[in-house]
Amino acid sequence: MKQGFDYVGISCVFYCHDGKGNLLLNKRSQNCRDEKGAWDCGGGAVKFGETFEQAVRREVKEEYCCDILNLDFIRVNNVIRTHEGRKTHWIAVIFAAKVEPKKVKIGDKKKIDEIGWFRPGNLPRPLHSMYVTHLGFVKKARIL
Repeated sequence: MKQGFDYVGISCVFYCHDGKGNLLLNKRSQNCRDEKGAWDCGGGAVKFGETFEQAVRREVKEEYCCDILNLDFIRVNNVIRTHEGRKTHWIAVIFAAKVEPKKVKIGDKKKIDEIGWFRPGNLPRPLHSMYVTHLGFVKKARIL
């Protein structure tokens, strides 16, 4: 059985920022599960026994090789999409994570082709299909 396809998957989604209005995005590689080549925030599945906060801290360390300075819970969102003709369902637990830009580097070179810092009004394209929706929740929380 496959998470997100055969049963609901739970993921933590994080919008890394520098506290000055800049957002960290990564370009998804051809090795990613879906939306290859799209720019995205960051995220990953919650492991058995992990809290949401532990999952975010682990994923940020794995993806960007840095620690979180400040972590803010934003909200929970259902992500129901179709991938290769199959319905997928994930519960996304969304966070904003302040990080130190000078310490950020690509940690998962199999899944990340490139990273960059961007202003919310000047984002790269193409974006992950859920990026703008989830960013709207972060903006509404007035974290950025």
